[in-house]
Amino acid sequence: MDQKELWSLIEKSREFDDQAEWLTELLAEKELEEVVEYEFLFQELMNASYNSRLWGAAFVLMGGCSDDAFDYFRGWLIGQGEVVFNKGLRDPEFLAEYINEDNLDDEGYPQNEELLSVGLDAYTLIKTGDIEWDDNIHDELLEALDKKGLQPVNDIEFDWGEDDLENLFPVLWERFGEDPLG
Repeated sequence: MDQKELWSLIEKSREFDDQAEWLTELLAEKELEEVVEYEFLFQELMNASYNSRLWGAAFVLMGGCSDDAFDYFRGWLIGQGEVVFNKGLRDPEFLAEYINEDNLDDEGYPQNEELLSVGLDAYTLIKTGDIEWDDNIHDELLEALDKKGLQPVNDIEFDWGEDDLENLFPVLWERFGEDPLG
C-alpha cells in the first residue's frame, strides 16, 4: 500500500455512514503487511498534522482543545480526504469555509476518534477474529511500525497563547470565536 492507495480508501470510506467500520472491515480482508503499511502511512499523517498552528485552529473551532481532542480532530481531518487535509495543514483558516453540519460528528464536533484505531482493529481482527483490545497484539503492531521506521512525533512548542488566537486566526475567530462548535 502506498499513500495514493491510502487516500483512495479514505475517499471511498466517506461514502459510508461508519467510515471507520468500513475501513476496518476492508483492511481485515487484506494481508497483515498491508494493514501495517496502512497504519504506518496513517501515523505519518498524524505526525505531519501535529503542529502548533493546527492545534491553535482546533482550539478556536471547539472553544478549547485537549491533547486527546486534538488527536480526534486530526483523525477527522484525515477522514475528510487528501485535498481537505492538505488545505487544512497549509491554511487552517480554510476550515472556516469548509466546516458545516454535514461533516461534523453526531455531537457537532470536527472529531473522528474511531478512525484512529482502524489499523489496530483490522490487525487485531485478522490475528484473533475480533477487535477486543489485546496488549500483545498492540505491542506486536507497534514493533512492526518501528521496524518500518515510524518516527515518534516531536513535542510541540506552542507559538500562541489563548489571547493570540483572535489575531492569528481572524477568519476562524469571526465564525467560531464567540460561538465554538459542539
